[in-house]
Parts: sequence; structure tokens; C-alpha cells
Amino acid sequence: MALDWAGRSVNYTLVDTFVYCKGARVWVRDPELVWKGGELKKDYTIGDKLVDIELDDGGEKSLPLKSKDDLPPLRNPDILIGENDLTSLSYLHEPAVLFNLQERFIRSNAIYTYCGIVLVAINPYQQLPLYGEDVIYAYRGQDMGSMDPHIFAVAEEAFRKMSRFDQNQSIIVSGESGAGKTVSAKYAMRYFAMVGGSTAETQIEKKVLASNPVMEAIGNAKTTRNDNSSRFGKYIEISFNTQHHIIGANMRTYLLEKSRVVFQAEEERNYHIFYQLCASCNLPELAALKLGHPDEFFYTSQGESPTVNGVDDSVTYEETKDAMALLGFQQDHIKQIFRVVGAVLHFGNVEIAPGEHESSKIEKNNENLPVLCDLLGIEEVQMMKWLCNRKIITVKEILTKPLTRTQAIISRDALAKKIYSELFTWIVGQINKIIQPLAKSKSFIGVLDIYGFEMFEINSFEQFCINYANEKLQQQFTQHVFKLEQEEYVKEQIEWSFIDFYDNQPCIDLIENKLGILDLLDEECMMPKGSDDNWCQKLYKSHSNAKHFSKPRMSQSAFIIHHFADKVEYQSDGCVEKNRDNVNEEHLNILRGSQFEFVADLFREKKMSHESSASSRKAVVKSGHGPAIKSQKTFKSSVGSQFRESLKYLMEKLNATTPHYVRCIKPNDTKAAFEFESKRAVEQLRACGVLETIRISAAGYPSRWTYGEFFTRYRALMVPKEVNRKDVRGTSEKTLKRLISDPDKYQFGKTKIFFRAGQVAYLEKLRADKLRAACVLMQKTVRGWVQKKKYNRLRSSTIIVQKIIRGFLARRLTLHIRRTNAGTRIQKSWRGYNQRQKYLHVRRAIVTIQAFTRGTYGRRHFTKVLREARATTIQKTARGWLAKKKYQKTRKAIILIQCCTRRMYAKKELKKLKIEARSVEHLKKLQKGMENKVISLQQKVNELTKEKKEREDQDVTIEKLRSQVKSMESTQAETISLSKRIQELELENARLRQELEQTSLEKNALNDEMGRVLQEHKEVAKQFLKEKEKHEAESDKLRQDLLEKENAFKEFEEKAEERLKQEVEATREELLKELAEEKARHQKLLQDYNRLEQRCENLKEDLEAAQHPAQQYVHHVRTDSSEGGESGYGTLSTNQVEDVESVENDIQEQGQEKASMDMTVFLKLQQRVRDLEKERKQFETKMEKKESDTLTHRNTMEGDLGTATAQLQAYKEENTKLKEDLTTLHKAVVSDSAEDDIPNVLTKQVSVLSEENHKHRQEIVSLKTELANERRRFENQMNGGADSPDSGINKDKEQLIHEEIESLAEDGNLDVAYKSVKMTNQILEKEVQALKKNHEVETKELKETIEQLKMDNDRQQEIIGQSLKMTPEARINQTVQHEISRLTNENLDLLEQNEYLEKQVKKLKKQLKVAYRRVTSTLESSATPTSLSDTPAASHLSAPANIGDTTHIAPANVKMKEREILGMLEYRQEDDTKIIKSVIIDFQPKNAVSFLPGLPAYVIFMCIRHADDINDDRKVKALLTGVINGIKKTVKKHFEDFEYVSFWLTNTIRLMHTLKQYSGEENFSSQNTIRQNDHCLRNFDLSEYRQVMNDLGVHIYQMLVHIIENKLQPMIVPAMLESDSAGLSTKPSGLRGRSASMSSDYDGVKISIESLIKQLTTFLTVMNIHGTDPEVVRQVIKQSFYLVTASTINNILLRKDMCHWSKGVQIRYNMSELEEWLRSSKVYDSSMEDTLEPLVQIAQLLQVKKRTDDDVKLICDTCTKLTSTQVVKILNLYTPDEYEKKTEVMFIRKVQAKLSGRMDPKKEAQLLIDTKYTFPVTFPYNPSSVLLNEITIPDSFKLECVKRV
Repeated sequence: MALDWAGRSVNYTLVDTFVYCKGARVWVRDPELVWKGGELKKDYTIGDKLVDIELDDGGEKSLPLKSKDDLPPLRNPDILIGENDLTSLSYLHEPAVLFNLQERFIRSNAIYTYCGIVLVAINPYQQLPLYGEDVIYAYRGQDMGSMDPHIFAVAEEAFRKMSRFDQNQSIIVSGESGAGKTVSAKYAMRYFAMVGGSTAETQIEKKVLASNPVMEAIGNAKTTRNDNSSRFGKYIEISFNTQHHIIGANMRTYLLEKSRVVFQAEEERNYHIFYQLCASCNLPELAALKLGHPDEFFYTSQGESPTVNGVDDSVTYEETKDAMALLGFQQDHIKQIFRVVGAVLHFGNVEIAPGEHESSKIEKNNENLPVLCDLLGIEEVQMMKWLCNRKIITVKEILTKPLTRTQAIISRDALAKKIYSELFTWIVGQINKIIQPLAKSKSFIGVLDIYGFEMFEINSFEQFCINYANEKLQQQFTQHVFKLEQEEYVKEQIEWSFIDFYDNQPCIDLIENKLGILDLLDEECMMPKGSDDNWCQKLYKSHSNAKHFSKPRMSQSAFIIHHFADKVEYQSDGCVEKNRDNVNEEHLNILRGSQFEFVADLFREKKMSHESSASSRKAVVKSGHGPAIKSQKTFKSSVGSQFRESLKYLMEKLNATTPHYVRCIKPNDTKAAFEFESKRAVEQLRACGVLETIRISAAGYPSRWTYGEFFTRYRALMVPKEVNRKDVRGTSEKTLKRLISDPDKYQFGKTKIFFRAGQVAYLEKLRADKLRAACVLMQKTVRGWVQKKKYNRLRSSTIIVQKIIRGFLARRLTLHIRRTNAGTRIQKSWRGYNQRQKYLHVRRAIVTIQAFTRGTYGRRHFTKVLREARATTIQKTARGWLAKKKYQKTRKAIILIQCCTRRMYAKKELKKLKIEARSVEHLKKLQKGMENKVISLQQKVNELTKEKKEREDQDVTIEKLRSQVKSMESTQAETISLSKRIQELELENARLRQELEQTSLEKNALNDEMGRVLQEHKEVAKQFLKEKEKHEAESDKLRQDLLEKENAFKEFEEKAEERLKQEVEATREELLKELAEEKARHQKLLQDYNRLEQRCENLKEDLEAAQHPAQQYVHHVRTDSSEGGESGYGTLSTNQVEDVESVENDIQEQGQEKASMDMTVFLKLQQRVRDLEKERKQFETKMEKKESDTLTHRNTMEGDLGTATAQLQAYKEENTKLKEDLTTLHKAVVSDSAEDDIPNVLTKQVSVLSEENHKHRQEIVSLKTELANERRRFENQMNGGADSPDSGINKDKEQLIHEEIESLAEDGNLDVAYKSVKMTNQILEKEVQALKKNHEVETKELKETIEQLKMDNDRQQEIIGQSLKMTPEARINQTVQHEISRLTNENLDLLEQNEYLEKQVKKLKKQLKVAYRRVTSTLESSATPTSLSDTPAASHLSAPANIGDTTHIAPANVKMKEREILGMLEYRQEDDTKIIKSVIIDFQPKNAVSFLPGLPAYVIFMCIRHADDINDDRKVKALLTGVINGIKKTVKKHFEDFEYVSFWLTNTIRLMHTLKQYSGEENFSSQNTIRQNDHCLRNFDLSEYRQVMNDLGVHIYQMLVHIIENKLQPMIVPAMLESDSAGLSTKPSGLRGRSASMSSDYDGVKISIESLIKQLTTFLTVMNIHGTDPEVVRQVIKQSFYLVTASTINNILLRKDMCHWSKGVQIRYNMSELEEWLRSSKVYDSSMEDTLEPLVQIAQLLQVKKRTDDDVKLICDTCTKLTSTQVVKILNLYTPDEYEKKTEVMFIRKVQAKLSGRMDPKKEAQLLIDTKYTFPVTFPYNPSSVLLNEITIPDSFKLECVKRV
């Protein structure tokens, strides 16, 4: 079992042993190189005790094995060598990590490498072009894994997580001295300063960066390992606001090495500030310090190395002083700081001599003591006394004890260290005050720059504290790494077991727990005679059994601690005194009494807060064995305790943030550039925790592939039946289960496959074997094909010979066979004919015999059947006659018997009747029965009479209804408008008809049961009475429910209306209140403006009177057209004629910067006020509409209720009739009539009545519904709003309901009524719910509107608040500018109103003219020729002569003369604002598709022509100024709209060309036609305005390029590099995906080269539609292609995964697509080719061979457009594809040497291309062939204010 550096067991054989076969590449330990590569010479089998290995250098080595765990670690496949992330390696162990770092550092010159979440940074000891602003912008916004490793990538990851998730971040930078910690932290802070600013560095950001030179001067020093080593740890919190801009910072320092102030080792220096002051001692400002060369001072001469190569201390002094000034240090404080530092230097030269009786003394002639006392402002005598003595306070007296020389020197050095420490603390505190956030910070990013693990030959208290801090940081790091691994497993939902990682908590407990090392040290320090030996013995006694503590064998004053990195032996000498950190109290009292307040403040007693103690008491003092000061030991905490508390606070801070780790590695101790010493590197890798990260990753599943990557990479290992491209995961699972039998070797996650260490290498081996077998198969197939081809040639020759011979034999055989077949056929034919004749003869004979025989037998059978049938008929007739005769005889006998019997019974009955007839009672009964019958008949007659009367009444009612129907027909025209409502009612009626049909069915059922009712009439009558009582009860209940529902609905309606009114009123009051406040603020601003305007006017008048006398002519003013919407002529824009006169004075008085006002803020404020007023009106309108909708809805509900009431009435009538029918039936039954036809008659009557009732019921329902609706409509019209619409309706409705309920109660049958009312209630409930829902929705919308208004108001308040933060002068200027803007805006509004009124007037005038012309034409048609002279038109157009001939006044001649077009537009000067608004501001480019290209420019020039024609310079100046400002305002408003910017770029250029074309200058007018030359300007020279238009065109062009850049930038890299348009299979992007801070919002749209071309086509199409000049179009396309080229090249240079042969092919393919597009678009020229040439050369460089010297020459000759740095960078990053050999380092060196001879070294050192570079734009003169007099102005321009001349 192998052991690692910490003694832990390491198992390198994480894969099956069968991988250890012959040729397997392994690592072997080496004493010099740490690890050396080799190959196995034979296969390993279990049980082998020895493994023979052939080393890469040609040697051999035999490795003894005790078990298979001792097998050497395997090497990774070539595909994984040079990976950006060490955890992507398949075999994760120390040699693989070391080799990958060495390959990247030496071969690729890559100093950064990821190791999981750690960035490993190797110091190159050489300046590299990796930290420019272009590199910062390249990493800005990129995911951490998408670009090559870089410190900027870590900083970007931290910044994005902070900005996206609002989580505090920290970057922990560690490493040993000289590894580059300070530089890495500096670059990280520089990145934050760049991306954390708005557009440039603010003052805070500059101060944060300026703190670095100051801290380096006072805290950095030269050591044997580093020329600029930080001798303290620092933690800087950079605070950000809600916009993620830097608002401040805070710094905490740790472990300042105070001992360096008084002692330096050989070849080392003290802190830089001492040497800076010494180097600048000749400056007058430092003369008082009395300094000299550093060798003259003891504190700066011990290292005997006063200078640093390449560093000028006098220059760095100036930089330090400038940095202090930038930070805001007062000059007096800077002077005092330098005085204190100088005093410290003089302290070292104060020589202390031995005195008498173990005392010491300072000679009076010492020159340095007076100087330091003067510099510190203290008494020289006191200092001289207490440097050699100390005070002892007892109970009774105070004693003065002299110090020995050694004790005095220690006391002097302690005081010097104390002074420097306090000064350092004060400077840090002052910097924190300066750069602290002024506002509340939302989040922060901390940067920790602290010592790495240290282990020297002699380790003391300093190394103990440093390593203790590293133990804490390592614990936090390990836990965080384990947490991330666990989160990844949980996220992917895979099964995992606990990973056993090294926990250093026992070691930390050993140091900081109770009775730990620090507690025992503090306890010893509290002892009066505490010593280092006693402390050491306590440690032996207390911790001898501890796992992480041991005692050295040969020492009694040292102890060993087993740290996570290694075992460290610490010497206890001096630890007690260093922990005490005592200074003589008398020294401090002297300094507190200094005459300089600055010095006294340094040493005054302060309240010890945690933060101050953390930064001021961390120093470690190397002092001797002087006695402890008794007065302080009980009050002052020890250095160890302070450091423990500060470290605890630091860990709490770090644990509250998301950490990011940077581990700096020092590659060698000689500071040689790009030299890698494996021993030094592996020591640091072990110490900084990188290998621990590897071990944790290796213990889990380090290799991670997405399913798509696995499917693409290992497609060769899949069998056809497993492949399913629609189910990539299922295919991958099947393949893996087949290839790897052990399921523990991999896990399937949601999106990835997780592999154990070594499994990817195993799969690569299987893949290589499979591909090798495929190659063998291909070779076999090709060789077989060659041999088969040769065989086929021989075979074909043989076949030809065989064919000839076989042909001859075949022909001979064929002739023989033909003859044989002919003879056989003749014989066959004759024999067949003979046999057939014989057969036919025999057949005829047999048929004749058969016919005769069959006839005989048939006749015999027929005769027999006939005889049997006749016998049967005779038998049937005889038997029937006998049976009939017998029946008749029996029947006669029976009839005779019946007659006799009936006669006997009749005789008896007759006798009985004769007896009864003779009695009297029978007669009485008969008479009584007759009377009853008469009575019953009379009652029946009465009932029929009554029924007839009712029938007649019903007929009358029907006639009345019919008359009403006829009257309603007259309103049919009105009902057409209600058709939609009627259709809805018809649907409702259909539903009711269905219910009526159901009722009819029930009625029919009653008719069917009528017979049963007749029999059970008594029971039915009783039941009917019971039901009647029940229905009456239900009717009462129904009446109560209906009343309750009506009341509830009414209350709900009232509450809803009341609540709605309250909310509307509250909202209205709030809006009115806000509006009033806004108006008050507006009035206040207006008053201030009036006051300031008056002052400004007074100053203007005085200045004009003094400097500018009256001038006769107005000269043209040239202004700058730089960016800013209102610059230059923007200040000259005015709406009144007199404002134009003061344009020059305004510019001269105010200056161009003050004259150019940015009115955006105040205009937005003014516009917002108007919007609020408009929204208030809209809100009121909406509320009125809501109220009307509520009333309408209520009326609709009431209409529905009326309909339901009518239906109830119809049901009632129907039930009444049914009841009457039933009653009639009851009466008929009761009458006991003997007539049999009564039920039939009643049944028929019921049927007839039912049919009529059904018909009448339908008519009545429909008519009553229409009547109810009509009545409601007429009532509403009659009421007209005099009374509340609710009152009358509610009363009628309530009365109607009461009547209906009473009538139903009387009837007693409420079934149908109950159902109808229930249905009505349901409808009402639905309507109420809908009304409630609509009310809630509208209330929510109103609340949202109110919140939006509040937000807008708050935003306006914020804008005003920002203006209040300015200085008074700036605020006054801005207020004046804003008020001028507001007045200008109001003036524009008034002008718009005036323009509208003028349009109305013109419209009316035009109508009058048309009417007048009609009248005139009528008069002319009827008048004589002589009468024409009386009309105004005739008098105006006719000649002075006599008008007698009508031909002289022909209308055609007059019209032609009037319509002659001169190519100019006449307008009034006050209308120029309208023209600009219509032509520029309000113009929509999308409407210009059908117009003449450049039409606005032509219209503007035609107006200029008119002003030139009338020689009005004011008019020209005002118009051109307004045009320029209008164009600027438009493009500024639509600065992100390509269509707008392109349109106005085209028109600006066209206007400039038109000014040139019609200027009259010969060089421009030479190409004009005669007619065009007639249109040239005559009075004004507008050349200065042409220059202004050119500058404006350049500005708009830059805006257009910026829009194109924003559109194309996100598409370039995916289209040019990441998409696989050429169909090439490339290496997957990464074997272990990094977790990005922001999840990619992939919307499913894949960007390809076609997407990029489509976007370019869109740009080109828009420019062509607008008529942009072809030269300008080419320049735009050229700039776009430059952006594509630069972005693509920069991405390639920063991504190793893009530098391989396949990517070169992909780039060439994409380039060909772009070139084809250029040619098809007809914009291709040589400049485009030059723009794309660097990218073409990049593709060629990736594809060219890289082997021989000829290849070197070819590369140098080809890559002429690439710098040598770029070529070398690509060669270093180049990754060979499969079966391609690596590029040798010597080849790269040859290319580099050959390219070094280029002429421009500065240019050749450039790495990235500036993507912000813009080619100089020119607008070549392009005259137009359009004639001005032929231009037609469309009506959409709305230019009624201009007139064609």
C-alpha cells in the first residue's frame, strides 16, 4: 500500500488489474523528478512479485510488489493531457496532476489551471499580455468553464454570483512567498474596478486601486524568494450597491512581520518605504529627515542588498506619494508619516554602550538621538534616560532599575517595532475611512491575500501562527469542496456514499482548545518568571499522547506538530516574549507627550475593538529575555489570543460568503522564466490543498460526461441493436452495462454519467482497440480486394477460353438433339391420331345403348307413381264425407237439449215477474230513480253552460292578446336593433319549450292514468287536500326565500356600489393630492428659474454691451457634432424669430458645454406630469363607463327576471286548466251517471283543451316576454333619469312577485313555479358572481395603475433628489437648463395647438375656395365673354388690352402658367417647427418603403432653396439648426433601433450631398443637368453647414455600428466556432463540466452560421430599402466583418478547446459561407478580403503541418496578418486530434525565433485584437439624378404649411 506525503495510505490501482498489460504506461517514483514515466514490459498477473518497467529515457527499472495495491499509478490517455481542469483527468493522482501542470506551463505557457473549484496559478516570472482591458472585456459575461482558466474568470464568477443571486463572495489567494499572491489579488481587484464601474473608473474605484501602492510601500519587502513580498496578510471587502457598482471598500490586515523592521536576513531588505525615503533624501521636502544612503542605517543595511533589480526607489516614492494624495491624505499627515518612518531609521543608529554595574548608557555625542527626538517631537533627555532604564512599581515605592546593554537594545528595537506597527495600523485605518462605503452596500466581494503554509529549517512563533491560520483555511476549504461534491451528486440524483476526507479538526483543537498550545503559552506569559523551556515542558506533559503532536528525539526546546501538509518542528526560543509583545510604558508615555498631535494620537489609549485589535496587535516581535512589565500583564491580551480572535472573525466572514480559491505556485527558486522544478511544485501542491481536492474527487466520481458527449465519443463501442438516437440516455446505459460489468464503477445522473477514476481511460482503451481493429479490418478488406481483382482478371480469361470450347460442343449437341426431337414428334403425332379414331368409335356405340335402356326404366317408374296418387285422392274424399255426416248429427242433438233447458228457466222467470208487477213499492222506486236522473242531468247542463261561458271568456282574452300582437307589429322596426338580444331569448325559450314538452308528457301520463283515477277518486281527493296544504306551506316558504334573496341581492348591490365609489373617490383624492404636490414643486422650480433667468439676462445685456457692439451681418457658427443629443447647433434651436439673433452670443457667453443642454431628465418629468393628467382623465372616464355598465347590467338582470315571471304566469295558467279538467272528471265520477259515453266525451274534451292550451301557452310566453322587455324599455325612456332607475323597477318587480305568489298559493300547485324560481335564482347568483369577479378584476387593475403612478412619482423624486445633491452652482445651472427645456417643450405644445388651429382655418378657407370656384364656374358657364373681365380672376390674369377674344383667356394657358414648378417649397419662418416635426420627429421609417429614397432630405433642401431665393439668412439658419437638432433628437430617442438610425444616416448623407450638388461650386455642379444647375443656391454659402452635416453623419454612423455590434456580438462565437455546420465530429467541450454562476437560458434556438448570415442580410436589406449609398453600405459591412474576425480570433486565443485541426476546417467552411454571401450581395471587394484575412490565416495555421523546418517557413510566410505573440499562443494552445502527433516545443521555439525579426516589436507583442476599433468613415460625393421640380410630396407628410412654388 503506497503512502502519500502526510503518511496516509493511497491506492493508485482504482481500476481492474487486467489494464496492467504489456505496453501500459505508468508512473514510477524518482528522487530527482519526483515521478518518471515508463511502460510495462510484460503483462501483470495476480501474484507477481516484480514488475519490469522500461522508462521513457531508455532506462529500465524493476519495481517490487507486495500486493496489487503496490502497482504503479497509470498514466492518462493522450486525449486528456493538457486539460484545463485537473479533475477532468481519468486517473487522479499526484503524478498525473504534476505532469498536467508541467505540460501546460512548459509546452503551452499556460500559467492558470483549474483544479475543481481551485484556480492554480504558477508564477511565470515574466510579464505576459494577459491582463489588458481587452482581456477583461473578453472574460466579461462569460461562464467560468467556457474560457481558458484565468484570474479574471474567477473574478467574473464571483461578480456574477454576487450580482445574480445577491450572495456575498470571497476570493482566497494563498501561496508561499514569491508565488504571486499579491499580483493575483491586485488583478482581481482591478477586474472588479473595471466591471464594477459604470462607464469609467469612479473616484472610489481609483482610491481602491490606489491603496495597493501605499500598502506595498509600508508592508512589502524584498526577500530571498520574492522582490516584492507581502509581509502581512490582508482581507479587502469591496462593497457594491444595488446597481453592482463599487461604492467603497474595507481592509483588514493580519500578521504584520514587525521583526523585519529591526532585522533582515542576508540578501533581504526592510520595508520599501525606508529605501524610498533614502533614495529621495535630496528632495527639499525630506531635508528635515536627515537621511542618506540605506547602508548608513543599521535597520536597512543588515541584508546587504539595498536595491532591487529593475526598480527605482525614487520613482516608487513619487508613486507612493501620489497614491496617498489620491486617497485623500492631508499633506501634513503625509509629512508626519515620513517623519515617523525617518525616526524609526534613526532609532537603529542610536548606539547603546555598556555602563558600570550591569547598566547601559548612550553617549551624549550621539547624532541620531536628537534627530529622532526632533522628528517625533519628544524630549531628548527623557528618551535617553528611559532607553537605558526601566521603572519598577512596588506597593510602597517606585524604583528605577538600569538595563543591561542587551536589554536596552531589545527595548530600543521593541520601541521601533511598536512605532512602525502603530503607524501601519493608523495608515490602514485612514485608508479604510477614505474608501469606506458612503451608502449602504447591498453585497460585497472579499479578497484575502495571506501567507501560505511555511516550513523552514528554523521555525518559530511566526511560522506557528501562519500555519495555524492555514490549518483553519484548509479545514474550511476541504469542507467546501466536499459540500460541492455532495451538492453535485444530490442535484444529479445519484446514489453516493460518504467520502472519507482528511479532517484536520484534531490538529486545530490541539492548538486552540482549552489547555491547548496557545492556552499554555498564554498561561506561561502570565507567570512572572515564565520561560520558553517551562512552556515546552508543559507541552510535552499535556500533549505527549496527542496524534498530531510529537517530541523531537534530540531536542528539549522544540516540538513537532503534524499539520495537514507536513510535519513541522517549531523552536520554542523567544516564543513567550513574542507572545507578550511588551513595550516599556515609559517609552509610550514619552511618545504620548509629543508636541506633534499626529505622534501623540498614535499612542493614545483607545477602546480595543475587535477590528482594531485584529489589525494592530498581530505583529510578532523577536525580542530577548527581558523581564515582563508587571503593569501590563493583567490588562493586555497576548498576541496569540488576539490572532486567534481575529482568525475566528475572519473564518466567520468567509463562512458567510461563497468562497473562490486561488492557489499560487512558485515553479522554481531562481526566479527563472518558465522553468518548472517538480520537487518545489509538488511540495506546494501538497501544502496548498490541491492534492487534497484531487483525493476527494478521486474518492467519488471524478469523470463526468453528458449523455450526448458519451454517445458521440463512444459510438464506435455500441452495437446496432442498442443505438436509438431518440433515446441517447437509454443507449448509453445499455452500452455501459455491457462494457463495464461492475455497476459501482459508474452512476447515471439526470444529465450526466459519473465514472470512477480510471474508467474513462479504460473506455478510451476499448475505443482505441475497436478503432485499431477497424483499421485492421479496413486493411484486410483492401488487400483482399486487390487479390480478388487479380483473381477476377485470371478468371475472366479462363472463362473466355472455356466459353469458346463449350460453345462448339454445345452447337454440335444442339444439332443432334434437334434431329432426335423431330423424329420423336412425327411418331408421336401418328400414334396419337390412330388411337383417337379407335376411341371415338367405341364411345358412340356405348352412348346409344345407354339411351335406350334409361328410357325404358323411366316410363315404368312414371306409371307406378300415377296410380298411387289417384288411389290416395279416392280415400281422402270418402273419409271426409263420413266425418261430416257424424258431426251434423251430434250438433242437432245438443241444440235440442239447450232449447229445452232455456224454455224451462224462462217459464220460471216469467212467473216471478208477473208476481212483482202486481206490487206498489216497485212503482215508487222507479219514480224516485227518474227524479234523480233528471237532477243529475240538470247539474250536467249547468256545468256545461259554465264551461261554455269560460270558454267564451278565454276566447275574448285570446282576441285581446291577438289585438296586442297586432299593435306590437307596428314596433317591429324597433325590435330589429334588439335582434341579438332576441336570439339569446330564443335560446332560453327553446330551453323552456323543452321543459314544457316534458310537462306535456307528464300531462299525457295523467291522461293515461285517468281510468285509475276514476276508480280511486275518493283516495285521490283526500290526497289532493293533503297536497294542497303541503303546497301552501311550500308556497309560504318559497315566498320568504324569494324575499330574502331579493333583499340580500339588493344589499350586496348597494354595498358593492358604495365600496366602488369609496375606492374611486380615495384614488381620485390621492391622484389629485399627488398632482397638487407636483404642481407645487413645478411652481417652485418656475420661480427659481424666473429669478435666475432675470439674472442671466442682466448679465447677458451687460456682456453684450461691453464686448459685442451691434453688427450688421450674422456669420455662420461652426460647432462640434460630437455625441450628445443637444450639442453644437442643438442650443440654437428656437421657435421664435428673435431667438435666432442671439445664437452666437449664447455660445460665446455660455461656452459650448454649458450651451449644450441635456434636457432629457426635465423633459421626461414634464412629459410625465402631462401623462399623469391624461391618465387621471382616462381614469375618470373609465369610472363613468363602469357605472353605466353596472346600470346596464342591472337592467339586463331585471329583463331576465321579467321573462322568468312571464314564464311563471304561463305555468300557472296551464296548471289551472289541468286542475279544472281534473275537477270535471271528479264531478263526472261523483254523478254516477249510467251513460257509458261520459268518460269518452270528457277524454276528448281534455285532449282538445290540452292541444289548445299548449298552443296558447307558447304564444302567451313569447308575447309576455316581449311585452315585459318593451315595458321596461319604455319605462326607462319615460323616466329619463328623473328618478332613480332602481326604485321604480324594484317596486314593480316586488309587486309582480307578490301577485304571482298569491295566485300560485291560491292554485295550490307550485311544482312548476318552484322550479322556475329556482332556475331564476341560479341565474341571478351567476350574474352576481360574474359582477363580483369583474369588480375584483377592475379593482386590481386600478390598484396596479395607482402603484405604477406611485413608482413614477418616486422615480421623479429620485431624479430631483439627485439634482439636489449637486453643488449650488451646478444645481442652479441644471435648474436653469431644465426650466428652459420645459418652457421650450411648452412652447412646442402651444405651437402644435396653433398648428392645429391653423390647419382648421386652412381647411375652412379651402372649403370656401372650393365653394367660390363652384359659384365662379357656374357664373362663367352662363356669362358672356365681356362679363369675364369683371371677375377677380380675369382681371388678375388678363392683359391690359381689351378682352374681346375668348382665346386670350383660355383656361388651359392660364393653368399651365400657374403650375410651373420651380423646385422649392414656400413656408413661413414660424412654420419651421412644424416642418421639422412632420418630416423628422414624427416620421416613421417603415412608411418610407414606397417613397423616394432620401425624400425628407429633398423636402428640407427645397425649403432651404426658398429661403435662399428670398435672401432670408435668418430663415436658413433657423431651419438648418432645427433640422440638425431634430435629427439628433430622433436618433437619440431611437438609439437602439437599426431602422431609425439607418434611415437618418441615409437622409443626413443625402442632405449633405444635396447641399454640395446645388452649392454652385464647379467641382460639384459639373455633373448636374442644366435644369439642376438652375436650382442651385444663389445667395448663401453653406459649406460650414456641410461640415456640420458630415460630423453628424459620422456620429450617426458610429451609433449604427454600435447597434450592429450589440446584435452580432452574442451570435459570433456560437456561429463561427461552436456550431458544427460542416458536420465534423470534434472532441467534447469538457470531461467535467464546471458549474456556472448563471444557468444558461437555452431557449432551444441553435445559433449557426446561417443565423449570422440571416442577421447580416437583415441589416443589408434595411439599408438598401432606405437607399443608403453603396460606399457607406460597404463600410458598414466591412466594420461588421471586422467585428466577426476580431471576436472570433480573441475567443480562439483564450480557449484551448478551439485550437485543433477540425476547428480550422470548421472556420474555413464558415468563411466560405460568408464570402459567398458577400458575393451574392454584391458588396465583396478587396477591403473585405483584407478584413477577413487574419481569420483565414488562423484557420490555415490550425490546419498546416507542424513538423519540419519547411513548415516553420510556411507558417511564417502565411501568417503575415497575425502578430508573433498570436502565432506562438495558438501553437502553444494547439491540441492534436486523434492519431495526430503533438507539436514539439522546439518547433514552437523555431517559429518564435523566426518571427522575432519583424519590424514592430510593440505591435508584435499584441495578443488580442481591439474589438472596439472603428475604421475611419468617409462619405464620398454621390450626386443625385432626381429633379427637384419632379418630386411629389405624399399626403402622409401632412405639410399643409408649405406650398410648392
